[in-house]
Formats: sequence, structure tokens, C-alpha cells
Amino acid sequence: MSCTQCTGADSLFNDRTARRELKRYRKKGPRKTTKMLLDAVRDNVATETFTFLDIGGGIGAIQHEFLSIDGTSGVGVDASRSYLAKAQEESKRRGTTNRITQHFGDFVEIAPSVAEADVVTLDRVLCCYDDILPLVDHAASHAKEVVGLVYPKSVWYNRLGSRMINLVMRMKRTPFRTFIHDTGLVEERLGAAGFVKSFGAHAGTWQVVVFGRSGATS
Repeated sequence: MSCTQCTGADSLFNDRTARRELKRYRKKGPRKTTKMLLDAVRDNVATETFTFLDIGGGIGAIQHEFLSIDGTSGVGVDASRSYLAKAQEESKRRGTTNRITQHFGDFVEIAPSVAEADVVTLDRVLCCYDDILPLVDHAASHAKEVVGLVYPKSVWYNRLGSRMINLVMRMKRTPFRTFIHDTGLVEERLGAAGFVKSFGAHAGTWQVVVFGRSGATS
């Protein structure tokens, strides 16, 4: 990967972290904001079964939940080898490996080789990527019906928290950084790509939003 931020993510989100995340998911299920996103996407997609693209999918919480619906299939992309390995481990345990394909890398770089899907999700991904314009643009261009996102609210306390986290990252000499991107910019970009906001909610420091393609049947 040529993306320094993605290289940092591969190092930071290591095997130890991935094991802990998978253990938590198996015990408690999806996090609150992930569950909110899952429910909102299901309410806005036109058919009971669909294809999905999960960008920055981590250990695959969204993927495993979607794949529990017979007939769904999808693709996961992540810049952490350790997280991808745990996503694959859980898919194997659940017997869904024949319906999910995993790609390692920076989605912006590999986007041309990834197929479109009915649903595209980015759960806590925008805050891990510096240049979000190509990321949002590629996500939108790959979505036939719905784009769903969880990302931090663009408020002062999140910006302060991000600066504090980044200070720690610099002290640890890791290239990974966190980012608080402007909500208006994200929504403007998706609107320009032909999407209309159909769901929005806040949960603590996070916002959960779903956009449907304008003119699509829901």
C-alpha cells in the first residue's frame, strides 16, 4: 500500500487487537452504532437479499450480520491483515466463506478492481482516513442503492479528542492518525453523487447515517 495512513492501520490494528475485537463480538454482538447502521440499511434497501461492500470492515461484524440472511453475498476490504484474518476465521466458523470475498489494501487504490454492490458500508472508517473525498466518491460510485456510514460528529470535543489521540500516536512513532471530517462536506459529496439522506441519528460522539440513491425504489 502506498497510503502511509493505511500502513499505520495495518501496524496498529494488530493480531492482539483483532483477537480482542472478535472475542467481544462473539460475546456481545455488534456495537450499538453498528447495530443502528445495520437496522437502518435493512430498512432502506429494496430487497430482502442483496449484495454488499463493507469498506474497512475490521473483524467483519457487518459482514457476519448481513450473511446471516440467506442469499446475501458481499465483499470486505480492510487495511489490517490481522483484522481480515479474524473476519475470515469467523466466516469459516459460520460456514459463510462461499458468500464473502476479502481484499487487503487501501480501498481508494483497489477500487477499480472491486465490483459494485447494492449496499456499501463504512463503519468508523472516515475517521481513520485523511483524504476522504476520493474515499467517499469511490464508495458512492460502487453503491447501486444505499451508502451507510458511522463516523464522528464534527464537534469541538471530538476534534479535541482527535488531537489528543494523535499526540499519543506521534509519541509512539506510528504514522496512524485520526480525523474529524466535516459532516456538511461528506453529505454534499454524497448528494453530488445522486444520494439523498434517508436516516440520521446520533449515539454519543458518533453519527449514524444512511443515504439512498435518488430515484431508487425502496
